Amino acid sequence: MTPPDDTGTGKRPGRAPGTRRLIEHRLFWPAAVLAALLLGNVVFTHDFLAVRVQNGHLYGSLIDILQFGAPLILVSLGMTLVIATRGIDLSVGSTVAIAGALACEHIATAKDPGSLSTVLSAVALAVGVAAAIGLLNGFLVARLGVQPIVATLVLMVAGRGVAQLITDGQIVSVSSSAYKMIGGGYWLTLPFAVLLAAALVAVTSLVTRRTALGLLIESVGGNPVASRLVGIRAAGLLIMVYVVSAVCAAVAGLMISSNVSSADGNNAGLWIELDAILAVVIGGTALTGGRFSLGGTVLGALIIQTLSTTIYTLGVPPETTLVFKALVVIVVCLVQSPAFRARLSRRRRTAAPDPASAAGDLTARRQEVHP
Repeated sequence: MTPPDDTGTGKRPGRAPGTRRLIEHRLFWPAAVLAALLLGNVVFTHDFLAVRVQNGHLYGSLIDILQFGAPLILVSLGMTLVIATRGIDLSVGSTVAIAGALACEHIATAKDPGSLSTVLSAVALAVGVAAAIGLLNGFLVARLGVQPIVATLVLMVAGRGVAQLITDGQIVSVSSSAYKMIGGGYWLTLPFAVLLAAALVAVTSLVTRRTALGLLIESVGGNPVASRLVGIRAAGLLIMVYVVSAVCAAVAGLMISSNVSSADGNNAGLWIELDAILAVVIGGTALTGGRFSLGGTVLGALIIQTLSTTIYTLGVPPETTLVFKALVVIVVCLVQSPAFRARLSRRRRTAAPDPASAAGDLTARRQEVHP
């Protein structure tokens, strides 16, 4: 017999509908994990959440997470659109290196490295070459039918070599305040990189959610056959998302090289493609394509950057950094997995049986012993 509740409905009291909807929201678990990481840092660094104003600029660990996480947010933004079409782009790390190398080499060899026109031409050169790289990726995938992981893997390997050819295997340093503004400058008290990343995220969200473009991308990734039968030109969409991914990676490369005022063709953007894929997955976008979440991707990128900051704050030995990071990412993915949470819930119900049914079973056994 089910014990009555306070409402007199005879149903066992459960979770409130509003709370249930909140927990089932796709952004709840990424946001909860991010909040837990931030609060966990407070235990070890009491002023971790403190933000101070110095020389008209905002400083603090939270600002650092946003500033250093801006390149990853941009790379993950483009990766989200690619993954939504059932694709993958492994060449974004090499594109980051190529963009930074082109821009720094152009500025270093210019007659007036510090002029705004030189910086703008360097940015245009880097973004234009990156768009050509994305166009090549999209052509291989959409027109020639090459598997995305193979097509982009070729440029992942070759692109890193191209970046080193541009810099002649050396670290190219530049001295330009205008170029420094992209990744290390401030505007309206905030890092310019954060404002630039926020603007690109807002534009992408507006285009994909306020127009039919997002629905078309999801339809191509969710059911390519059905989308082809209804007349959607999947080839053009595929090429477009790879171009967007490459351009986002180029802007991230400009941020990274600008922040350190140099270009390193060997190490710039190294393994950032893996962090971007993790950010997309943590944000709730499935690798099988279809529905995607730009907000979840941003949270996923912030989680990874917060995790990196936490590792340095706790003084984790460098040789165990990747292992620690992998373990935390696995835990994050399990926590937001509905199947995993359902299995845990079933185990808890099995371990703790209903008192009323347990009492009924005990009464039945007594009657069997003493009829």
